[in-house]
Amino acid sequence: MTPSLANYQEREQRVLCHTYGRYPLAVTRASGCKLYDPQGREYLDLLAGIAVCNLGHSHPELLAVMREQAERLIHVSNLFHQDEQLVLAEKLLATCSLDKVFFCNSGAEANEAGIKLARRYMQKVKGRDAYEIISLAGSFHGRTLATLTATGQDKVKDGFAPLPEGFQNIPFGDFPALEQAVSQKTAGILLEIIQGEGGVRPLENSYLLAVQELCRDRGILLMVDEVQTGLGRSGKFWAHEHAAISPDILTTAKALANGLPMGAMLCTAETSQGFVPGSHATTFGGGPLVAAVAARVVDILLRDDFAQRAETIGNIAQGMFRELQALHPGKIVDVRGRGLMLGIELAFPGQEVWRELLESGFVLNLTQDRVLRLLPPLVVTEEDLARFSQALGDILKKK
Repeated sequence: MTPSLANYQEREQRVLCHTYGRYPLAVTRASGCKLYDPQGREYLDLLAGIAVCNLGHSHPELLAVMREQAERLIHVSNLFHQDEQLVLAEKLLATCSLDKVFFCNSGAEANEAGIKLARRYMQKVKGRDAYEIISLAGSFHGRTLATLTATGQDKVKDGFAPLPEGFQNIPFGDFPALEQAVSQKTAGILLEIIQGEGGVRPLENSYLLAVQELCRDRGILLMVDEVQTGLGRSGKFWAHEHAAISPDILTTAKALANGLPMGAMLCTAETSQGFVPGSHATTFGGGPLVAAVAARVVDILLRDDFAQRAETIGNIAQGMFRELQALHPGKIVDVRGRGLMLGIELAFPGQEVWRELLESGFVLNLTQDRVLRLLPPLVVTEEDLARFSQALGDILKKK
């Protein structure tokens, strides 16, 4: 007998901590850009596991790597040399100007590693009592105590006091406020090139270049959180390439192993001196199975130029959504984003619109109460997005 949604909900109530506001949908299988519920109904996935499955679901090349690697070696810990980890590191570093990698299991852990490295580099290598990390209002950097403190949203901090000291949030995109906030105790400035959970808000290239110059002038670290924007989603392999900046620390995760838990903190050779054996570690990070899959992910993204595809399809989608904005005056405030990281800001609370889209077979995200956030697999088609745009237009006609 196929279980009902109510059955899933009742069982979860009994056995799981209540930490997620689940969508009214159970998913039992997926392929490409399609999700299927227990009854076999098909949904267009415009969320990709929250920017994770960039290559879509059940990618045949990745499934083959998983099988082959699982038969050879899955886990031995970081006490041993492992070729899979080195191959992945070499491939990742070839895509950017950074020199060293630390592998972990998630975006929060990658940001935690970056924060620890920034502090330890300043104190142990530079001999400076600098430990503060500056980030922006609206940002999201993770759920550990350090990364939720760095996050510029009060809702994720509620009930977790006392929070660690050494963090400061300043207004989004306000360079004078940032410049004023920097002091002798500042170790680094942590930025998302495009805020995701904060409402799909890109930082201007001019702002990013000014921040880089400020970091160089003051001798502090430029830290870029590409957990969501990295690996082709923005129309470049790394979103910071849009502004031609060179971070000292870069963090990534989500799409790195296309669904397996994987994160990485990349840094310059100079900054890497902050870590020595024993100063930071993880049991599972960069294990052979996830590293082998991630290496193939990087190969496929580059081979098939998915960054360029994301830019092309994303521009087409923005055009569709702006047409909707013109057709429904006063209902869409803004259409923004880069590549296939898109936000449609409604002029009113969007929960009802989001729910009607789900009922119509479209899975996406609602953030900041009014922003429909689209993070589809990079294999999504123009036709898929046209169907979504039509459905959204039909819903807006009734509002």
